[in-house]
Amino acid sequence: MAKRSNPAMKIAQQSAHNAMFDAQGKPKQGVHNVLLRAVEVQRPLVLANLRRLQRKHPHATAAQLAATLERDYLVAVTGGGALVGGAAVIPGVGTAAALGLSAAATVGFLEATALYSTSLAELHGVRLEDPERASTLVMAIMLGEEGTALLSSVSGQAAGQGKGPTQAWGSLFARRAPLAGFGSVRERIQTMFLRTLLKKQGTALLGRALPFGIGAVVGGVGNRMMGRAVVANAKEAFGPMPLVIPGELGGTNDFDGPPAVQGQDVKGGHGTEGARRGPKR
Repeated sequence: MAKRSNPAMKIAQQSAHNAMFDAQGKPKQGVHNVLLRAVEVQRPLVLANLRRLQRKHPHATAAQLAATLERDYLVAVTGGGALVGGAAVIPGVGTAAALGLSAAATVGFLEATALYSTSLAELHGVRLEDPERASTLVMAIMLGEEGTALLSSVSGQAAGQGKGPTQAWGSLFARRAPLAGFGSVRERIQTMFLRTLLKKQGTALLGRALPFGIGAVVGGVGNRMMGRAVVANAKEAFGPMPLVIPGELGGTNDFDGPPAVQGQDVKGGHGTEGARRGPKR
């Protein structure tokens, strides 16, 4: 006996497709704008977030602060997906309304990802003064190896060949002057990001709209999987955490190359045992 298809899922799929794509199957410009705005984050907000953590954990090393950022990020994105998925079981919340909440959850996921990625960058001494370059970094990290390789092709030219990723990225983002080739690389990263995101989040969007409480499970698990992928990509992109917190957060203001990382000798100790914050200003 053939299985009967669920007409509600067909309606949900069509509604989601119509909301995100035009008649030619291309993502709508409004969708582009919303998604790109979601990955923008201002540096003062990033610094305020990190200083809040430092006040709460005054003796925390960069690695410990990064672990706290990771925990808070995964809790935030998982909770958002589960809460929205749970709305599908509430009487009176129809498929269209659930899809609307799911779209909001997608934006929330991107905003949390942007804050996590840029906060981690600051802990590595990468100063994100330019919002456009900061959002490009976020998109590259979400794309993984392919995205970070594109960004490194520009940052390697800025810092000179043979530099480590953190030093190269630090040189790139510290520059105020226009950087040759950055515009075309940003455009490629942006295009790849939108295509990948709409493909992945399109599935998650429908998953959260599933009824009978299934959406809560799919939404929470799906977001956690995507969140863990972001964490893994960020760790691979930036490498080991520094022993001494660099930049304004640690008391120094200029990026002069990557600080000592775990496993290297530094003044005051070796490995994580010598980890400490930089001198107070």
